[in-house]
Parts: sequence; structure tokens; C-alpha cells
Amino acid sequence: MSIIIDRRLNDRNKNAVNRQRFLRRYKEQIRKSVGDLVARRSITDMEQGGDVNIPIKDISEPSFHHGSGGDREYVNPGNRRFNTGDKIPRPSGGAGQGQGNEGGEGGDSEDSFTFALSREEFMSLFFDDLELPHLIRNTLGEVRDFKWRRAGYTQTGVPANLSVARSLRNAMARRIALGAPLKRQILELQAAEAAEEEIEAVRRRIERIPFVDEIDLRYRHRVKEPQPISRAVMFCLMDVSASMTEDKKDLAKRFFTLLYLFLTRKYEKVDLVFIRHTDDAEEVDEDTFFHDTRSGGTVVLSALKLMHEVMSARYPSDTWNIYGAQVSDGDAFGADPEKSRSCLVEQLLPQLRYFAYIEVPDHEHRASPLAHAYQRIGSDRFAMKSVTSRGDVYPVLRELFKRETTV
Repeated sequence: MSIIIDRRLNDRNKNAVNRQRFLRRYKEQIRKSVGDLVARRSITDMEQGGDVNIPIKDISEPSFHHGSGGDREYVNPGNRRFNTGDKIPRPSGGAGQGQGNEGGEGGDSEDSFTFALSREEFMSLFFDDLELPHLIRNTLGEVRDFKWRRAGYTQTGVPANLSVARSLRNAMARRIALGAPLKRQILELQAAEAAEEEIEAVRRRIERIPFVDEIDLRYRHRVKEPQPISRAVMFCLMDVSASMTEDKKDLAKRFFTLLYLFLTRKYEKVDLVFIRHTDDAEEVDEDTFFHDTRSGGTVVLSALKLMHEVMSARYPSDTWNIYGAQVSDGDAFGADPEKSRSCLVEQLLPQLRYFAYIEVPDHEHRASPLAHAYQRIGSDRFAMKSVTSRGDVYPVLRELFKRETTV
């Protein structure tokens, strides 16, 4: 019988096994609280751990106790305040952190349970079930992955790889091959009525044939075969024109910050290309992309053309999984929206695995000129969503990059 002892170091008054069990059991409640926590955070604190609140009703456990037993009759007195069908207001406050109003009028007061998440737990829940769509292994690239493949048998090896069946088969074939002439010789001697000593000498030669010899042994042979790896590149296109207010830029940067954390945490080999555009586009580094204050006019087509140029120069589609994410308020003028749509459909989408357009509009229910043009794109590799508040950023990211289900 094997005894497994968990010797992982725990924090004071904490148990790692129970903690993981709790995280698995109340995963959905904690994930919802994580989404609310992200909406309130600044961009610089996005990847830190924190405290999440879970309603007591979601983690309450059923309890059993002994009843009075037997048949009993009750007479309950009436009251002067309530009639049949009246709704009794929920009391305010409680033993925890109640949020109701005084007297219970119109309040949904619930006690809450506060649970502290570490940074690793927070990031794991944050990006759980997210993946890049249509990602395939398309190149050997920098080979780091190998697969062991069977390659027949060899005469040398370690005992653990010994093939008993193949070794016994070889031994039997060898004994038959060596013993057959001697057995024929015995038959000939018996037919010639030779002396018994001569026949016995031949029998002893047969018995001296070893049951298993070293030349019979065969070992299973395996070789390492290089496996293609998934190389991917994500193009991040952000509108920084004058029509993008500080609130809109904050939403755009929040989306790209979460996208950046998701890609760098979950995928080892993903290149990121940052492109900012006003009336002209430029490829910039990460720090400039998130912190530069440049502004100007709006020409969306310039960013798409630059993306196509970079793809052609550095990322051929036959060896790279290419993705794109664009954030804009959709304010485009003249022929720019239609030219942008044509460039995306004719030049980019045929080479892309997936392209996501996220709009931060001025009006929630009014389509911008760019969104109106993009709506006519009919492709399963293109998705378009709208973000109007901080609380929308995380759900939109999860919807755009949710794990594909296999049928």
C-alpha cells in the first residue's frame, strides 16, 4: 500500500489542498467577482492578486438536524400587518457586509464572503478557457518539441525496454534451426541400428542448445521525432486620433493590456506588433503604444496597409498563425471606411486566422461609419464587438477568444 504525504508549504492558517478544492467548487462565482474587480482597477494593477467578494448564499451548505418527530398540531396566530399574498421586505444589514437600506425598503441585502486570491490564482482564473482561434502547428521553426516514435527493435537496450515476446520468438527459431539437423541425425542412427551411446551423444548435443541466448534478445527501439510548433503573431491596431477621447483611449488600452497579458502568459512563442494610427500609421514599441500622447486626424486604411506590409516582410502566412485586433471609435470619413473594408477582406483576411474589431462608440445604439462598413464582412474569421464601459472589456475579451468546442 502506498502512502502519499502532502508536504507543500502552506501559509499560516491556510491549507493548499482545501484552497484548491474551494477554487474548483466556486469557480464561476469567483470568476464573476474577478471580472468586477478588473473593471475597478487601474491598468498598472491589472495583473495583481486581490480580494474578491462572494455572496454567502452561493457558498452556503445544507445542514441536517433532528426534528421533534411524531404527529403534532400547530395553531398560528394571525397578524394585523400582512394579508395573504403580501411580500415581506428583506431585512437590512446582517452579520456580514449588508448593502440594504434602512427598514429593508427596496434593498437586496446579502452577506458576503471575502476571499483573497494570489497573483497566480488571479491570472489563472482570469484567462481560463481562453485561446487563440484556429491555431495550428504549421512549422518546425525553432524545434523544442519532440515526440517519441517506435522504430522497430534493436539488439541493445535497457531491461525496461526488453520485448519478451520478440526475444522468445527469436530463441524458438534459433533452437528449431540448430536442433532440426541433430534430430534428423538421431532418426538416421536409429534406422541404421547404431549403438545407443552414439544416439545418446547426439541427444546431449540437443540438450546443450541454450533456451535463450544473448543473440535472441530484442529491445523496443524509440527515436525522437521533431514536432511542428505553433508560431503566432498578433497585430494590435489602435486609433489615437483626436476623436478618441481619454475615456475611449482608456478602454482601448485596457483591452490591449488584457490581450497582452493573455498572450504572453499562455503562449511561449507569440510575437506582438503594435501599430498606432492617426491620419498615418507607425509601428511602435510596447511602451510607446500604451503611453505616448500623440494625436491627429483619422485614416483607418493607413493602419491596415502597414499591417499588410509588415506581414509580407516578416510573417509569411504559410509559416505563421496571424491574428489582428483593432480598436477604434469608428469615426472615419469619405471613402476611408469602404477602402478599409476592401483592404481587410481582399488583402488581410485570406492570410489571417482571426481578426477582431472592437469599437468604443460615442453612442451605444448608433453604428459608426466604420462599423457600418465592417458589418458587411461575412467571414467566420472576423468578429466585431462594442465596448462602452470598463465592465464590458473583460466579457468582450472572453467572448472573442473563448475556447473552441469540438463537435
